[in-house]
Amino acid sequence: MTGSYDAVLLLSFGGPEGPDDVMPFLENVVRGRGVPAARLAEVAEHYHHFGGVSPINEQNRELLAALGKEFAANGVDLPLYWGNRNWHPMLADTLRQMRADGVQRALAFATSAYSSYSSCRQYRDDIVRARAEVGDGAPAVEKLRHFYDHPGFVEPHVDAVASALASLGSRGTTRIVFTAHSVPTSMDAASGPDGGLYSAQLRTVAGLVAAAAAPELSWDLVWQSRSGPPQVPWLEPDVNDHLRALAAEGVTDVVVSPIGFVSDHLEVIWDLDNEAARTASGLGLGFARAATPGTDPRFVTMVRELVTERLYASSSGRRLAPWDASGPSCVPGCCPAPVRPAGRPAS
Repeated sequence: MTGSYDAVLLLSFGGPEGPDDVMPFLENVVRGRGVPAARLAEVAEHYHHFGGVSPINEQNRELLAALGKEFAANGVDLPLYWGNRNWHPMLADTLRQMRADGVQRALAFATSAYSSYSSCRQYRDDIVRARAEVGDGAPAVEKLRHFYDHPGFVEPHVDAVASALASLGSRGTTRIVFTAHSVPTSMDAASGPDGGLYSAQLRTVAGLVAAAAAPELSWDLVWQSRSGPPQVPWLEPDVNDHLRALAAEGVTDVVVSPIGFVSDHLEVIWDLDNEAARTASGLGLGFARAATPGTDPRFVTMVRELVTERLYASSSGRRLAPWDASGPSCVPGCCPAPVRPAGRPAS
């Protein structure tokens, strides 16, 4: 080993686990952004539709359990911890527990595969803030590399698209529609040393998945879950607008694949399984939503491989893309925080 690490931290977004959690959670998400109370109430209804419970925390518990088995079976003798950015277990509380347990240096796996402020830099900033809150003795935490092009992330998406296509039957006028969380165009432009790294990485993954699952079909990359004010340009088109355009072109069936996400959390099951599915139904489009990796064994193995890459300073980690401008570590100052006007929280 070239470095001394004594723990692995699962770092995620967090979500409410009951009706009383919903508004405090959303207030954490939008703190300092001047989001109107009426918009928070609107988004809160999305959670209340599911009993006030976001599936993301339970999904992280399942991932932790799978990782524990994967580590034990492959000789990775590091304890696992879990901390969230916006809801319990809060990251600072987890770092306090890690300090009490004697952890000094940990590797963090963030549940986001791509490069941008919201999908990478913000996690790094949250680590810095949490360590400052904990104070003396807070463990050092190093984020693992981006994994958008790792086979353990791509291959589960391939199989999910193939399965969704099979459920539709005929592919004569079927289109694959890949989705990811929209961000302000300025945020995309600021990602990576040459800009546009977030959208470029997503197009790379879409191309890899489509080529393996159904090379004979056309595909598109579109966006979902926009949360900003209308006067601020965000990546477009929105998935619902795109479904309307496809129906007008004569497309009869769509497979929607959320390649921007690692699990079926609220922005997948509300924005796609409810809103996009309802749009497709109104247009007469056949609709199948492909699954996300979740706890697919290949995804779990990927996390273990990312950890061992760092334990042994390996430069030969598995990748499917021909390039990765992000490298193992982010360039200082990359993906800066956007200037946020009053807006809307993510749904």
